[in-house]
Amino acid sequence: MNDTILIWGAGAIGGTLGAYLARAGEDVLLVDIVAPHVEAMSGHGLSIEGPVETFQQPVKAALPSEVTGQFKRVILAVKAHHTREAVHDLKPHLAKDGTVLSAQNGLNEIIIAEEIGAERTIGCFVNFGADWLEPGRILFGNRAAVAVGGLDGQVTDAVRDYHRLLSIFEPKAVLTDNIWGYLWGKLGYGSLLFATALTNASMSENLASEKHFPIYHRLGQEVMAVAKARGVRPLGFNGFDPDAFMPGTDEAAARRSVADMAEFNRHTAKTHSGIWRDLAVRKRKTEVDAQIAIIATLGKEAEIPTPAITKLVGLIHDIEDGRREQSWSTLDEMLKP
Repeated sequence: MNDTILIWGAGAIGGTLGAYLARAGEDVLLVDIVAPHVEAMSGHGLSIEGPVETFQQPVKAALPSEVTGQFKRVILAVKAHHTREAVHDLKPHLAKDGTVLSAQNGLNEIIIAEEIGAERTIGCFVNFGADWLEPGRILFGNRAAVAVGGLDGQVTDAVRDYHRLLSIFEPKAVLTDNIWGYLWGKLGYGSLLFATALTNASMSENLASEKHFPIYHRLGQEVMAVAKARGVRPLGFNGFDPDAFMPGTDEAAARRSVADMAEFNRHTAKTHSGIWRDLAVRKRKTEVDAQIAIIATLGKEAEIPTPAITKLVGLIHDIEDGRREQSWSTLDEMLKP
């Protein structure tokens, strides 16, 4: 049995985690579908750059077709909309007693659990700022909260081991019995960040715009209403306060939270979201359907209306398909009834 840690997806999240684990002496294999990236990592190592730390780390890397053997520990770090396909591809390499940790954005644990079982799926919350720059290079913009936990709240040996690994990267990594609270908190936060990608301004500039506060307020309220309907207790981080967006809460609390988010993002080298980068730089589809549209789907099941979420998804699709540009006027569309 292979004791190597398999990291499936070596972009911003997976690449950063892999470089830190490899530097600490863990046996890591980074898998990615981008051949030039794999070639660069195999030849010259992986370069982590930015204000947090800069270093060049030798790593083992491979294309999915080159992976052999089975692994007990798999960290999945692909884009949310590639989750099911990635699990299909890695499943032959997952040991019978192996587990998969979802180091992704969104509620991908639901899909992973459908494929391999909830008991073999480990929830993970990652919120550090990182960007894939080019083959072999990743920007690590800022440290932020990291948490890990079982989907049923139980702390198993596998959960403890993943917490140990994540603590190598982030010493303050949290071992939690409420991973869904972290994930839904991030969905609330993420809905606001998707809105900031409608313009070319920085995240902090967008969040500091008084004119557009009603947009952020409505988005946060809709996500928290769906979370509440599902019996989840969302947790806050990096300025986002879930309680400030709960039904019936005074608007002043939401204003404070949005202002705190703007302040937090003002002090990071990652000035724009990964969603913005997908649209403006990499010219590719975003994770909007896997991350944000699912909120509307779950809201419909719970009979919770989500008009702001639905409009946001449509505007992101408009930009993806070339029907709109990233601009303040596009964000203004969110203000219309």
